[in-house]
Order: sequence, then C-alpha cells, then structure tokens
Amino acid sequence: MTLRILQKDDITPDLSKQVHDLFQVLSADIVQWDIAQVMAQGNEFVFAGCWENGKLVGMATLATYKVISGYKGMVEDVVLLEEYRGKGLGRKLMELLIREGQNLHLSEILLFSGHHRKPAIALYTSLGFNLKNSGMYTLKL
Repeated sequence: MTLRILQKDDITPDLSKQVHDLFQVLSADIVQWDIAQVMAQGNEFVFAGCWENGKLVGMATLATYKVISGYKGMVEDVVLLEEYRGKGLGRKLMELLIREGQNLHLSEILLFSGHHRKPAIALYTSLGFNLKNSGMYTLKL
C-alpha cells in the first residue's frame, strides 16, 4: 500500500481514468472535471491518494482559498473502495492532507459531512475537527 501526494507530473490518462472511476463510488450524479484540468488551475490543490499494486483505491482532496478571514482549506472528495474501508486508510489520507495544510500555513481546514455518515464523522472528530454551528446553503449554477 502506497500513500502519497499526487503531483501534476504524475498525471497520465490511466490515472485520470482511475480517479474518474473512484469518484463514481462517491457520487455518480456529479459531473466530474478531469484531474489534469483541476491540477492545472494554478491554485493550491492537494490530492492525497492510496494505491495498491498500481490501482488507486482511495483519495482525499484539499482545495485552498484566500479570503479576508484567512488562508483556508476545504476537504473534498474523500472516498475509499468499499473493500478498503475500516482499515485506517481514510485516517492516513486525512493526516496527509492535514500535514500539507500545515506546510501551506493554512489558518483553518473545513469539511462538510452528511449527518448520516457516522464512521466518517467519528474519523473527523478523532482528528480534531469540531462541528461548527452554522448552516450551509448551496446554489447550483
């Protein structure tokens, strides 16, 4: 098992397909951007991946942004293939993202999780994330 941060130079057509297929496990309803397109944007985007025998089996991403209240990161797209869940890999992926956030000197890392996702919430709170008393609203464009 190999866990590492993906670099722009690592992207191949095969890897793009693996990311696409893994994301389908998370949500088949969301139209995806290709990973090469996301990594080429020029913003700080961190992709933590977990590979076994060259196959991508898990990922977690951190998108960063700067606003008046600080330099922040948003955790997105945390997913493991079902047969790899419950083995501590989600924790290792999240720890990679947190370390990268520290290296980037982020002031805060945020994430959203559905209230029904009990194992994910247990992981996030064990890593030090706290429930923020706020509401999230969305406008699809």
